[in-house]
Amino acid sequence: MKREIIITADGSSTIHLPEWNEHYHSKHGAIQEAAHVFIQSGLHHCCQLESRRTDHLAILEMGFGTGLNALMTLFEAEKLNIRVDYVGIEAYPVTLDEVFQLNYADRTDQSSGAAVFKTLHQLSWEHAHEVTSHFSLTKRKQFFNAVADENTFDLIYFDAFGPRVQPELWTAPIFERMFKALKYQGVLVTYSAKGSVRRAMQQVGFLVEKLPGPPGKREMLRASKGTT
Repeated sequence: MKREIIITADGSSTIHLPEWNEHYHSKHGAIQEAAHVFIQSGLHHCCQLESRRTDHLAILEMGFGTGLNALMTLFEAEKLNIRVDYVGIEAYPVTLDEVFQLNYADRTDQSSGAAVFKTLHQLSWEHAHEVTSHFSLTKRKQFFNAVADENTFDLIYFDAFGPRVQPELWTAPIFERMFKALKYQGVLVTYSAKGSVRRAMQQVGFLVEKLPGPPGKREMLRASKGTT
């Protein structure tokens, strides 16, 4: 499937799939979306929960894609002085040629951004790598319906392509796997707020709340396992 690099409204790049008219990130701002949905509503939320005060989080990203969420989480872990063990699931990895066309490193406030971003993509798959003292990364080439982790993660970034183009990824059987993968009181965040998605989450036992969405989107969802 053809993929092309485009610039989103906040100046950061993303990958566009013309055949599906689908983007890897919001066309209203790739970095803004990642910061709002995954960093602020996910990572910061977990760090602030009284019941889960911790300096060590295990994060699962469903849809590693361009590596933007991993890059931002790595730098945020350093700022927060916490340890993050990060697992990224991706069935169809982007190519290094595509990676080198993405401008995320240029738009961070970190001088090491380019080197770190390159490292994240060049690390071998299926192995845990100590990237920094605050961040380890394991990339797994895997389909969503093959995820079988149980009671492992504190937080899930659910960043699949949208329900319009891949509805099978937003169903109760997939969210049941996510529910099992989370520890008690774990949290899942996603940019989608579609009614069928919320109902699928609730069907498998999640407690779901609507939150204000990122630029260009009215709402998003945050789901919790055994806590509100």
